[in-house]
Amino acid sequence: MSFLRRRSATPAGPDFDVLAMDPGDWPGNLGAGLLPAPDGSCQGVFLRYDLFGGRGPAMIIGNLPEGSPAREVAEGEIPFEVAQLLLALENDEEITVVGSEDVPVMQGDNLLIVRRLKLSESRISCVQFDRSDNVLVTIAAWDRPITDDLYALLKPLPAELFQQG
Repeated sequence: MSFLRRRSATPAGPDFDVLAMDPGDWPGNLGAGLLPAPDGSCQGVFLRYDLFGGRGPAMIIGNLPEGSPAREVAEGEIPFEVAQLLLALENDEEITVVGSEDVPVMQGDNLLIVRRLKLSESRISCVQFDRSDNVLVTIAAWDRPITDDLYALLKPLPAELFQQG
C-alpha cells in the first residue's frame, strides 16, 4: 500500500475508523492518502482503488470528519473525492454538480440515507452519506455505476492502518 507522506516525521493518522473496502478484498492496486492539518491532526482519509492496471483509478472513497476543510464546497462544485479522481485520471474538464437525490440504502442492519450526486460528466458516479460519528463518506467511481452491492462491502478499517511513522 502506498501512502502520501507528510514531510514531518511525526506519526499521524485519523482518530476515527475509516469506512472502506478491505484492502485484502480488492484485487487491484490500492493507495491511501491522509489530509493533514497544520497542527498535524488528520482532516480526512481517501483511498484510491485501481482496477485498470495503473491506467487510472476505478474508485475513490473518502472519509472526512466534521470540520474538515475538504467538506466545504460551494453549491454546484464537485466533492474533494471527485476532484482527486479527475486529477488521477489527468482529466482537466470543468465538471459541476447538476443535481442530487436522496435514496435509502441498507448497509447490514443500518439504514443509510445516500445522496446520489448527478454530475455534468456522466462517466462519473458519486454518492455521499453521513455516518453516525459525523464522518462524511464520499464514493466517486469512473465509468461504472455505484450499485447497492457496494455498501455491503464497506467495513470499518482501523485508524491504526493509516498511521505514519
